[in-house]
Amino acid sequence: MTEHETITVEQLDGPAAAEAEGSFRLVYAEAFAEPPYNETGADVAATFRRFRSQTRKTAFRAALARAEDGEAVGIAYGYPLGPNTGWWDQLVTPVPDHMRREDGHRTFGLMELAVREPWRGRGIAHRLHDAMLEGTEAERVLLNVHPDSKVAQDTYRSWGYQKVGEARPWPGADLHDVMLLNRR
Repeated sequence: MTEHETITVEQLDGPAAAEAEGSFRLVYAEAFAEPPYNETGADVAATFRRFRSQTRKTAFRAALARAEDGEAVGIAYGYPLGPNTGWWDQLVTPVPDHMRREDGHRTFGLMELAVREPWRGRGIAHRLHDAMLEGTEAERVLLNVHPDSKVAQDTYRSWGYQKVGEARPWPGADLHDVMLLNRR
């Protein structure tokens, strides 16, 4: 890797992301093995069981960043939240009904965003974020972030995200900050 190496960011739909699962898994496993996540092989396997299901959603969107040699260096993916989403149910303190209202278009749920360590600090995460959301009509974006990941916290805040609550996104998970970006 060189500092001036060209990084390409490609937008992917669900079938294309499913085909590139190995690249998504590589980036995810490396990035989330680090503290404060400390994810194990079993954690990664569980994430990618969900990933396969998520890529089948018609509105699934992803972005994949690659170095000049084709090596995967960053990922982002998610989809609009439907009316029956359980996302808001995970919050420790409930939010008002008007905030919880989902219709499959209002809120884009950002499931994962990660850049491998050697490529961080070069604006790749922001490019992935923007590419994934390009062309979506969602008025807001929702994500969970580990409170001990200060770099991620600071990055999301610098992009305009605000904390709206705390949640345990899955059974046994650490408490995560729930952050929302209003796009309008």
